[in-house]
Amino acid sequence: MDLRDFVDALLRFESVARAEAPAQQWVKNRLHDFGFETYEWTADPERLAEHPSFPDDPDDIDTADRPSVAGAVEFGDPGAGPTLVLNGHVDVVPADRELWSHDPFLPDWDDDAGTVSARGAADMKAGLAACVFAALDLRDAVEAGDLALDGRVVVESVAGEEDGGIGAAAAALDNPYPFERDAALVAEPTRLKPVVATEGSVMKRLHLTGRTAHAASRWRGVDVIEKFEAIREAFFDLEAERTDAVSHPRFDYPIPWPVCVGRVEAGSWASSVAGTLTAEWRLGVAPGETVAEVEAAFEERLARVVADDEWLSAHPPAFERFSVQFEPAEIDADEPVVEALRAALRADGRDDDPVGATYGADSRHYVEAGIPTVLFGPGDIDNAHFPDETVEWAEVEVARDVIGETATRFLQSR
Repeated sequence: MDLRDFVDALLRFESVARAEAPAQQWVKNRLHDFGFETYEWTADPERLAEHPSFPDDPDDIDTADRPSVAGAVEFGDPGAGPTLVLNGHVDVVPADRELWSHDPFLPDWDDDAGTVSARGAADMKAGLAACVFAALDLRDAVEAGDLALDGRVVVESVAGEEDGGIGAAAAALDNPYPFERDAALVAEPTRLKPVVATEGSVMKRLHLTGRTAHAASRWRGVDVIEKFEAIREAFFDLEAERTDAVSHPRFDYPIPWPVCVGRVEAGSWASSVAGTLTAEWRLGVAPGETVAEVEAAFEERLARVVADDEWLSAHPPAFERFSVQFEPAEIDADEPVVEALRAALRADGRDDDPVGATYGADSRHYVEAGIPTVLFGPGDIDNAHFPDETVEWAEVEVARDVIGETATRFLQSR
Protein backbone atom coordinates (compact mmCIF):
# COMPACT_ATOMS: atom_id res chain seq x y z
CA MET A 1 0.00 0.00 0.00
CA ASP A 2 1.45 3.36 -1.03
CA LEU A 3 0.62 6.86 0.19
CA ARG A 4 -2.10 7.44 -2.40
CA ASP A 5 -3.80 4.12 -1.62
CA PHE A 6 -3.68 4.90 2.10
CA VAL A 7 -5.25 8.34 1.63
CA ASP A 8 -7.91 7.02 -0.73
CA ALA A 9 -8.96 4.30 1.70
CA LEU A 10 -8.96 6.57 4.75
CA LEU A 11 -11.07 9.22 3.03
CA ARG A 12 -13.80 6.64 2.43
CA PHE A 13 -14.56 6.39 6.15
CA GLU A 14 -17.34 8.73 7.27
CA SER A 15 -15.49 9.34 10.52
CA VAL A 16 -17.61 12.16 11.91
CA ALA A 17 -17.85 12.73 15.65
CA ARG A 18 -18.84 9.60 17.57
CA ALA A 19 -18.29 7.46 14.45
CA GLU A 20 -14.49 7.32 14.44
CA ALA A 21 -14.09 3.71 15.58
CA PRO A 22 -14.16 1.90 12.18
CA ALA A 23 -11.57 4.29 10.72
CA GLN A 24 -9.40 3.98 13.82
CA GLN A 25 -9.48 0.20 13.70
CA TRP A 26 -8.41 0.38 10.06
CA VAL A 27 -5.55 2.78 10.88
CA LYS A 28 -4.38 0.61 13.78
CA ASN A 29 -4.42 -2.47 11.54
CA ARG A 30 -2.40 -0.69 8.87
CA LEU A 31 0.14 0.53 11.43
CA HIS A 32 0.49 -3.04 12.68
CA ASP A 33 0.89 -4.33 9.13
CA PHE A 34 3.59 -1.71 8.52
CA GLY A 35 5.52 -2.98 11.54
CA PHE A 36 4.75 -0.25 14.09
CA GLU A 37 4.33 -1.04 17.78
CA THR A 38 0.68 -0.07 18.23
CA TYR A 39 -1.15 1.62 21.10
CA GLU A 40 -4.78 2.50 21.79
CA TRP A 41 -6.55 4.62 24.40
CA THR A 42 -10.00 6.01 25.08
CA ALA A 43 -10.48 9.29 26.93
CA ASP A 44 -11.90 9.25 30.45
CA PRO A 45 -14.72 11.82 30.69
CA GLU A 46 -14.05 12.25 34.40
CA ARG A 47 -10.47 13.34 33.62
CA LEU A 48 -11.53 15.61 30.78
CA ALA A 49 -14.09 17.31 33.01
CA GLU A 50 -11.17 18.50 35.14
CA HIS A 51 -9.69 20.29 32.11
CA PRO A 52 -10.81 23.88 31.34
CA SER A 53 -11.46 23.06 27.67
CA PHE A 54 -14.33 20.72 28.47
CA PRO A 55 -17.70 20.92 30.24
CA ASP A 56 -17.63 20.45 34.00
CA ASP A 57 -20.13 17.59 33.87
CA PRO A 58 -18.60 14.32 32.61
CA ASP A 59 -22.03 13.32 31.30
CA ASP A 60 -21.70 16.12 28.76
CA ILE A 61 -18.48 14.63 27.33
CA ASP A 62 -19.07 11.73 24.96
CA THR A 63 -15.99 9.52 24.73
CA ALA A 64 -17.56 6.06 24.43
CA ASP A 65 -16.33 4.02 21.47
CA ARG A 66 -14.07 6.85 20.33
CA PRO A 67 -10.60 5.28 20.43
CA SER A 68 -7.35 7.01 19.58
CA VAL A 69 -4.55 4.88 18.16
CA ALA A 70 -0.84 5.22 17.55
CA GLY A 71 2.16 3.41 16.16
CA ALA A 72 5.78 3.77 17.26
CA VAL A 73 8.95 2.95 15.38
CA GLU A 74 12.29 2.83 17.21
CA PHE A 75 15.75 3.57 15.87
CA GLY A 76 19.17 2.50 17.17
CA ASP A 77 19.22 2.99 20.94
CA PRO A 78 15.76 4.50 21.56
CA GLY A 79 16.68 5.64 25.05
CA ALA A 80 19.70 7.57 23.78
CA GLY A 81 17.64 9.78 21.49
CA PRO A 82 14.48 11.88 21.71
CA THR A 83 10.92 10.88 20.92
CA LEU A 84 8.95 12.87 18.34
CA VAL A 85 5.18 12.54 18.06
CA LEU A 86 3.57 13.07 14.64
CA ASN A 87 -0.10 13.76 15.28
CA GLY A 88 -3.22 13.88 13.14
CA HIS A 89 -6.94 13.61 13.85
CA VAL A 90 -9.15 11.12 12.06
CA ASP A 91 -12.48 12.79 12.81
CA VAL A 92 -14.10 15.11 10.27
CA VAL A 93 -17.00 17.54 10.33
CA PRO A 94 -20.28 16.48 8.72
CA ALA A 95 -20.78 17.14 5.01
CA ASP A 96 -23.92 18.73 3.56
CA ARG A 97 -24.16 16.34 0.65
CA GLU A 98 -26.47 18.55 -1.40
CA LEU A 99 -23.74 21.20 -1.53
CA TRP A 100 -21.11 18.84 -2.93
CA SER A 101 -20.55 18.05 -6.60
CA HIS A 102 -19.83 14.42 -5.65
CA ASP A 103 -20.23 12.02 -2.75
CA PRO A 104 -18.03 13.58 -0.02
CA PHE A 105 -16.84 10.16 1.12
CA LEU A 106 -15.91 8.86 -2.33
CA PRO A 107 -12.57 10.54 -3.12
CA ASP A 108 -12.57 12.44 -6.41
CA TRP A 109 -9.05 12.32 -7.88
CA ASP A 110 -8.32 14.92 -10.57
CA ASP A 111 -5.00 13.87 -12.01
CA ASP A 112 -4.92 16.80 -14.43
CA ALA A 113 -5.29 19.33 -11.61
CA GLY A 114 -3.23 17.21 -9.22
CA THR A 115 -5.88 17.24 -6.47
CA VAL A 116 -8.08 14.95 -4.44
CA SER A 117 -11.44 16.10 -3.11
CA ALA A 118 -13.31 14.51 -0.20
CA ARG A 119 -14.40 15.39 3.29
CA GLY A 120 -11.22 15.35 5.37
CA ALA A 121 -8.86 15.69 2.40
CA ALA A 122 -7.35 18.88 3.82
CA ASP A 123 -8.53 18.63 7.42
CA MET A 124 -6.64 16.42 7.90
CA LYS A 125 -6.46 12.85 6.67
CA ALA A 126 -3.87 13.63 4.00
CA GLY A 127 -1.66 15.20 6.68
CA LEU A 128 -2.10 12.16 8.91
CA ALA A 129 -1.11 9.89 6.02
CA ALA A 130 1.96 12.04 5.33
CA CYS A 131 3.04 11.44 8.93
CA VAL A 132 2.65 7.67 8.58
CA PHE A 133 4.72 7.49 5.43
CA ALA A 134 7.35 9.93 6.70
CA ALA A 135 7.95 7.57 9.61
CA LEU A 136 8.10 4.60 7.22
CA ASP A 137 10.63 6.43 5.04
CA LEU A 138 12.88 6.94 8.07
CA ARG A 139 12.64 3.30 9.04
CA ASP A 140 13.45 2.17 5.52
CA ALA A 141 16.46 4.51 5.33
CA VAL A 142 17.80 3.28 8.67
CA GLU A 143 17.28 -0.38 7.74
CA ALA A 144 19.06 0.20 4.42
CA GLY A 145 22.04 1.66 6.26
CA ASP A 146 21.59 5.07 4.67
CA LEU A 147 20.82 6.80 7.96
CA ALA A 148 21.87 6.33 11.59
CA LEU A 149 19.44 7.48 14.27
CA ASP A 150 18.71 7.00 17.95
CA GLY A 151 15.25 7.64 19.35
CA ARG A 152 11.72 6.98 18.19
CA VAL A 153 8.90 8.43 16.13
CA VAL A 154 5.27 7.97 17.16
CA VAL A 155 2.40 8.50 14.73
CA GLU A 156 -0.90 9.32 16.44
CA SER A 157 -4.38 9.14 14.94
CA VAL A 158 -6.62 10.80 17.51
CA ALA A 159 -10.38 11.06 17.83
CA GLY A 160 -12.53 14.03 18.73
CA GLU A 161 -10.36 16.94 17.65
CA GLU A 162 -13.41 18.74 16.30
CA ASP A 163 -15.00 18.27 19.74
CA GLY A 164 -12.17 20.03 21.54
CA GLY A 165 -9.40 17.47 21.26
CA ILE A 166 -10.73 14.48 23.18
CA GLY A 167 -8.02 12.02 22.13
CA ALA A 168 -5.13 14.47 22.29
CA ALA A 169 -6.22 15.88 25.65
CA ALA A 170 -6.38 12.36 27.07
CA ALA A 171 -2.87 11.61 25.77
CA ALA A 172 -1.56 14.87 27.19
CA LEU A 173 -3.15 14.34 30.60
CA ASP A 174 -2.21 10.67 30.94
CA ASN A 175 0.68 9.50 28.78
CA PRO A 176 -0.48 6.32 26.96
CA TYR A 177 3.10 5.23 26.20
CA PRO A 178 5.81 3.57 28.28
CA PHE A 179 8.23 6.35 27.33
CA GLU A 180 8.37 10.13 27.53
CA ARG A 181 7.66 12.48 24.63
CA ASP A 182 10.07 15.29 23.79
CA ALA A 183 8.21 17.19 21.05
CA ALA A 184 5.33 16.91 18.63
CA LEU A 185 4.28 17.99 15.15
CA VAL A 186 0.58 18.24 14.34
CA ALA A 187 -0.09 17.95 10.60
CA GLU A 188 -2.94 20.45 10.34
CA PRO A 189 -3.37 22.18 6.95
CA THR A 190 -0.90 25.08 7.24
CA ARG A 191 -0.05 25.53 3.53
CA LEU A 192 3.34 23.99 4.35
CA LYS A 193 4.18 26.81 6.76
CA PRO A 194 5.45 26.32 10.32
CA VAL A 195 2.81 27.48 12.81
CA VAL A 196 4.11 28.18 16.31
CA ALA A 197 1.11 30.06 17.74
CA THR A 198 -2.59 29.22 17.62
CA GLU A 199 -5.55 31.31 18.61
CA GLY A 200 -7.97 30.26 21.29
CA SER A 201 -11.71 30.71 21.45
CA VAL A 202 -14.53 30.84 23.94
CA MET A 203 -17.97 29.55 23.01
CA LYS A 204 -20.90 31.47 24.46
CA ARG A 205 -24.66 31.07 24.12
CA LEU A 206 -26.81 34.21 24.37
CA HIS A 207 -30.50 33.97 25.25
CA LEU A 208 -32.81 36.98 24.98
CA THR A 209 -36.46 37.42 25.94
CA GLY A 210 -38.79 39.96 24.34
CA ARG A 211 -42.58 40.07 24.20
CA THR A 212 -44.66 38.40 21.52
CA ALA A 213 -47.55 40.17 19.79
CA HIS A 214 -49.71 39.62 16.75
CA ALA A 215 -48.11 40.84 13.54
CA ALA A 216 -51.15 43.06 12.93
CA SER A 217 -50.30 45.00 16.08
CA ARG A 218 -46.60 44.45 16.32
CA TRP A 219 -46.10 47.75 18.14
CA ARG A 220 -47.53 46.04 21.23
CA GLY A 221 -44.66 43.57 21.28
CA VAL A 222 -40.96 43.84 22.02
CA ASP A 223 -39.03 42.52 19.04
CA VAL A 224 -36.14 40.51 20.41
CA ILE A 225 -34.37 40.64 17.04
CA GLU A 226 -33.92 44.41 17.43
CA LYS A 227 -32.36 43.82 20.84
CA PHE A 228 -30.05 41.21 19.36
CA GLU A 229 -28.92 43.57 16.59
CA ALA A 230 -27.80 46.10 19.20
CA ILE A 231 -25.77 43.43 20.97
CA ARG A 232 -24.37 42.13 17.70
CA GLU A 233 -23.22 45.62 16.72
CA ALA A 234 -21.60 46.11 20.12
CA PHE A 235 -19.72 42.81 19.87
CA PHE A 236 -18.38 43.58 16.41
CA ASP A 237 -17.35 47.04 17.61
CA LEU A 238 -15.37 45.28 20.33
CA GLU A 239 -13.85 42.97 17.72
CA ALA A 240 -12.62 46.04 15.81
CA GLU A 241 -11.24 47.60 18.99
CA ARG A 242 -9.39 44.38 19.81
CA THR A 243 -7.95 44.23 16.30
CA ASP A 244 -6.29 47.59 16.98
CA ALA A 245 -5.43 47.04 20.64
CA VAL A 246 -4.23 43.41 20.76
CA SER A 247 -1.29 42.78 18.46
CA HIS A 248 0.95 39.79 17.84
CA PRO A 249 3.85 39.66 15.37
CA ARG A 250 2.80 36.29 13.95
CA PHE A 251 -0.83 37.20 13.24
CA ASP A 252 -0.91 39.28 10.07
CA TYR A 253 -4.63 38.94 9.35
CA PRO A 254 -7.36 41.51 8.59
CA ILE A 255 -9.21 40.28 11.69
CA PRO A 256 -6.75 38.44 13.93
CA TRP A 257 -9.21 37.71 16.77
CA PRO A 258 -12.49 37.00 14.95
CA VAL A 259 -15.93 37.14 16.46
CA CYS A 260 -18.48 34.88 14.83
CA VAL A 261 -22.16 34.40 15.55
CA GLY A 262 -22.61 31.07 13.83
CA ARG A 263 -26.13 30.19 14.85
CA VAL A 264 -29.23 32.28 15.58
CA GLU A 265 -32.74 31.00 16.31
CA ALA A 266 -35.56 33.41 16.99
CA GLY A 267 -39.33 33.48 17.22
CA SER A 268 -41.90 30.76 16.82
CA TRP A 269 -44.33 31.97 14.14
CA ALA A 270 -44.07 34.19 11.07
CA SER A 271 -47.12 36.22 12.11
CA SER A 272 -45.88 36.91 15.61
CA VAL A 273 -43.30 39.35 16.90
CA ALA A 274 -40.27 37.31 17.90
CA GLY A 275 -40.26 36.94 21.67
CA THR A 276 -37.25 34.69 22.22
CA LEU A 277 -33.82 34.42 20.63
CA THR A 278 -30.82 32.17 21.09
CA ALA A 279 -27.47 32.97 19.46
CA GLU A 280 -24.24 31.02 19.65
CA TRP A 281 -20.95 32.88 19.50
CA ARG A 282 -17.32 32.01 18.95
CA LEU A 283 -15.00 34.69 20.40
CA GLY A 284 -11.32 34.70 19.42
CA VAL A 285 -8.61 34.66 22.11
CA ALA A 286 -5.09 35.87 21.31
CA PRO A 287 -1.92 34.11 22.47
CA GLY A 288 -1.00 35.76 25.74
CA GLU A 289 -4.64 36.21 26.71
CA THR A 290 -6.79 33.81 28.68
CA VAL A 291 -10.22 32.54 27.78
CA ALA A 292 -11.54 34.08 31.01
CA GLU A 293 -10.14 37.53 30.17
CA VAL A 294 -11.76 37.65 26.74
CA GLU A 295 -14.99 36.24 28.12
CA ALA A 296 -15.05 39.01 30.74
CA ALA A 297 -14.48 41.70 28.08
CA PHE A 298 -17.52 40.60 26.09
CA GLU A 299 -19.61 40.21 29.21
CA GLU A 300 -18.73 43.78 30.15
CA ARG A 301 -19.70 45.02 26.67
CA LEU A 302 -23.01 43.15 26.92
CA ALA A 303 -23.62 44.78 30.31
CA ARG A 304 -23.22 48.21 28.71
CA VAL A 305 -25.87 47.43 26.10
CA VAL A 306 -28.20 46.11 28.79
CA ALA A 307 -27.70 49.19 30.96
CA ASP A 308 -28.66 51.47 28.06
CA ASP A 309 -31.87 49.58 27.27
CA GLU A 310 -34.88 49.72 29.57
CA TRP A 311 -36.33 46.41 28.42
CA LEU A 312 -33.07 44.49 28.66
CA SER A 313 -32.39 45.98 32.08
CA ALA A 314 -35.71 44.59 33.26
CA HIS A 315 -35.23 41.30 31.38
CA PRO A 316 -31.47 40.63 31.52
CA PRO A 317 -30.02 38.25 28.92
CA ALA A 318 -28.37 34.96 29.78
CA PHE A 319 -24.83 34.64 28.37
CA GLU A 320 -23.26 31.31 29.23
CA ARG A 321 -20.51 29.01 28.06
CA PHE A 322 -21.37 25.95 26.04
CA SER A 323 -19.51 23.21 24.17
CA VAL A 324 -15.71 23.27 24.48
CA GLN A 325 -13.22 26.09 24.93
CA PHE A 326 -9.91 26.43 23.11
CA GLU A 327 -7.01 27.97 25.01
CA PRO A 328 -4.44 29.78 22.84
CA ALA A 329 -1.01 28.20 22.59
CA GLU A 330 2.45 29.37 21.57
CA ILE A 331 6.01 28.06 21.60
CA ASP A 332 9.32 29.78 20.92
CA ALA A 333 10.67 29.66 17.39
CA ASP A 334 14.00 28.42 18.74
CA GLU A 335 12.54 25.18 20.13
CA PRO A 336 14.51 22.26 18.65
CA VAL A 337 11.45 20.85 16.87
CA VAL A 338 10.80 24.21 15.21
CA GLU A 339 14.44 24.62 14.26
CA ALA A 340 14.42 21.11 12.76
CA LEU A 341 11.30 21.91 10.73
CA ARG A 342 12.65 25.25 9.54
CA ALA A 343 15.93 23.64 8.47
CA ALA A 344 14.00 20.96 6.58
CA LEU A 345 11.98 23.64 4.79
CA ARG A 346 15.09 25.61 3.87
CA ALA A 347 16.71 22.44 2.54
CA ASP A 348 13.70 22.06 0.26
CA GLY A 349 13.92 25.71 -0.84
CA ARG A 350 10.78 26.78 1.01
CA ASP A 351 9.74 29.68 3.23
CA ASP A 352 10.54 28.85 6.85
CA ASP A 353 9.22 31.94 8.62
CA PRO A 354 7.05 30.90 11.60
CA VAL A 355 3.46 32.20 11.58
CA GLY A 356 0.35 32.14 13.73
CA ALA A 357 -3.05 30.60 12.96
CA THR A 358 -6.47 32.01 13.78
CA TYR A 359 -7.82 28.63 14.83
CA GLY A 360 -7.32 26.27 17.73
CA ALA A 361 -5.70 22.86 17.42
CA ASP A 362 -4.72 19.81 19.42
CA SER A 363 -1.24 21.31 19.77
CA ARG A 364 -2.46 23.31 22.76
CA HIS A 365 -2.96 20.16 24.84
CA TYR A 366 0.63 19.05 24.30
CA VAL A 367 2.02 22.55 24.89
CA GLU A 368 0.11 22.69 28.19
CA ALA A 369 1.68 19.33 29.10
CA GLY A 370 5.16 20.73 28.50
CA ILE A 371 5.64 19.11 25.08
CA PRO A 372 6.77 21.71 22.50
CA THR A 373 4.47 21.32 19.50
CA VAL A 374 4.51 22.87 16.04
CA LEU A 375 1.84 22.71 13.35
CA PHE A 376 2.81 21.83 9.79
CA GLY A 377 0.94 20.10 7.02
CA PRO A 378 -0.49 20.10 3.49
CA GLY A 379 -3.61 21.96 2.47
CA ASP A 380 -5.24 25.21 3.45
CA ILE A 381 -7.50 25.80 6.44
CA ASP A 382 -9.56 28.06 4.15
CA ASN A 383 -10.59 24.87 2.32
CA ALA A 384 -11.44 22.92 5.47
CA HIS A 385 -15.11 22.30 6.33
CA PHE A 386 -16.01 23.51 2.78
CA PRO A 387 -18.04 21.69 0.13
CA ASP A 388 -15.71 19.87 -2.29
CA GLU A 389 -12.88 20.08 0.26
CA THR A 390 -9.66 19.61 -1.70
CA VAL A 391 -5.93 19.19 -1.19
CA GLU A 392 -3.16 19.44 -3.77
CA TRP A 393 -1.42 16.10 -4.02
CA ALA A 394 1.97 17.69 -4.60
CA GLU A 395 1.66 19.35 -1.17
CA VAL A 396 0.96 16.00 0.45
CA GLU A 397 4.12 14.55 -1.06
CA VAL A 398 6.15 17.59 0.00
CA ALA A 399 4.74 17.32 3.52
CA ARG A 400 5.80 13.67 3.67
CA ASP A 401 9.36 14.57 2.71
CA VAL A 402 9.64 17.63 4.95
CA ILE A 403 8.15 15.84 7.97
CA GLY A 404 10.59 13.00 7.43
CA GLU A 405 13.51 15.40 7.21
CA THR A 406 12.25 17.23 10.29
CA ALA A 407 12.15 13.98 12.25
CA THR A 408 15.64 13.11 11.08
CA ARG A 409 17.08 16.45 12.16
CA PHE A 410 15.21 16.41 15.46
CA LEU A 411 16.39 12.93 16.38
CA GLN A 412 19.95 13.93 15.45
CA SER A 413 19.75 17.11 17.56
CA ARG A 414 20.50 15.35 20.84
